[in-house]
Amino acid sequence: MRIMRRTLQGPILFYRKFISPLTPPSCRFLPTCSAYAVEAIEVHGAAKGSYLAFRRICRCHPFHRGGYDPVPPLKVRK
Repeated sequence: MRIMRRTLQGPILFYRKFISPLTPPSCRFLPTCSAYAVEAIEVHGAAKGSYLAFRRICRCHPFHRGGYDPVPPLKVRK
């Protein structure tokens, strides 16, 4: 599982380090979409974290107001 998480986070971290600094800030959310994706994959795992990141990126457009949108906490099953 850890390998899958790192595999998914690799391109995101590459984007954050090499591509993002070359473009003006444009994310409407806090934390940024890339930071949200890395954290979502770390907290929720590869499948659900990728799904949460995909949903977040779909909301990142000029017609959405944006704002503070943290990764939802992991629910503990009893």
